[in-house]
Amino acid sequence: MIYPTLDTMKSSLLTILIYFIISCNGPKKPTQEIVPPIPIDLADEAKKLSKKFIIVDGHVDLPYRLRNKMEDISVQTPDGHFDYVRAKNGGLDAPFMSIFIPAEFENNGAMQLAQELITSVEKLCTDHPDKFALAKTPQDIENNFANNLISLPMGLENSAPVEGKLDNLNILFDRGIRYITLTHAKDNHISDSSYDQKYTHGGLSPFGYKVIERMNQLGIMVDVSHVSDSAFYQAVRASKAPVIASHSSCRHFTPGFERNVSDEMIRLIGDNNGVIMINFGSMFLTQRGKGPIKKLQEKMKTNPNDVRIKAELDSLKKSSLVLGDLALVADHIDRVVEIAGIDHVGLGSDFDGVGQLPIGLDDASKLPNLIHELLKRDYSTDDIEKICSKNLFRVWNKVIDIADQ
Repeated sequence: MIYPTLDTMKSSLLTILIYFIISCNGPKKPTQEIVPPIPIDLADEAKKLSKKFIIVDGHVDLPYRLRNKMEDISVQTPDGHFDYVRAKNGGLDAPFMSIFIPAEFENNGAMQLAQELITSVEKLCTDHPDKFALAKTPQDIENNFANNLISLPMGLENSAPVEGKLDNLNILFDRGIRYITLTHAKDNHISDSSYDQKYTHGGLSPFGYKVIERMNQLGIMVDVSHVSDSAFYQAVRASKAPVIASHSSCRHFTPGFERNVSDEMIRLIGDNNGVIMINFGSMFLTQRGKGPIKKLQEKMKTNPNDVRIKAELDSLKKSSLVLGDLALVADHIDRVVEIAGIDHVGLGSDFDGVGQLPIGLDDASKLPNLIHELLKRDYSTDDIEKICSKNLFRVWNKVIDIADQ
């Protein structure tokens, strides 16, 4: 018998091992190339979303602006923050037309002025039926959007036109008023104002409670912008329907400015299932430039003819220190989301009603810039649609439901 040598055994074992390795691994497949995702241009995405989503603005002071200086807003106007061209460029689909009644009209023709301003909004729609249409419900806005029309819903800023008669609320509702800001710069017969120090009623007047009750019955949203703190808490408790702040920002960033809402108020509006619609006005967003402005104003009092001080003051009022930029608006949105949640914030620019707006958001055409900022802060497209319109629609439909009940 012939026995294999040690070298022969080693060679055989090596051959078997190589065969085993090859059979286990098999032939190598070609490596699949990993293609990196195409980076999203957030600015371009923001523009697309501004056209895709319905954008509602809780407060635009166009009617009173046109009362003071008539302009053809079907084209781009030389002045102002809102017109058809600017709105279309920015994707603004439903600006609430503010039927603004100055405080001096209390007991002095308030209802007459309200009727005139409402008529002026109606005329915009009849004069330009291919561009504007009235809207009294969220469904109206959706229908108008489908027909490429800008909706002009209406809100009454200052309840002075009620003039002590609950039936006047019915008249205002029939004419299209869908929210009422209870007061404005001074206390009226319904509510105390955040700007007034008289505290006439300690909040709401006894008649004010009846007004809120009738508003709930009709389906008119209760707007707590401009009211005193006491009136705010009383109105939220009195209303059976969610309330809105149609054009208010966060007091956290403007300490002592009672016109804005505090963190506690934000939380309460969230608990109430309402919505805070952020005001774009620079004075509502930041206090950074108020100290330097005040110092220059004091100098102007003692040196009224000093052109250098005046020039410095004018320059400061136009500076980024005072104006801020649109990131401040996003900061206020963040604050509401942090306290109350994403379902309780919206947009209430106060276009044509404020003198100074932040850099990058200085008229209606610039709304995509704000969406861009929100995308950079990782807001989802669903979140952005809620901010643009869905949150306000939810509140508005709930107010309608409660009235129907």
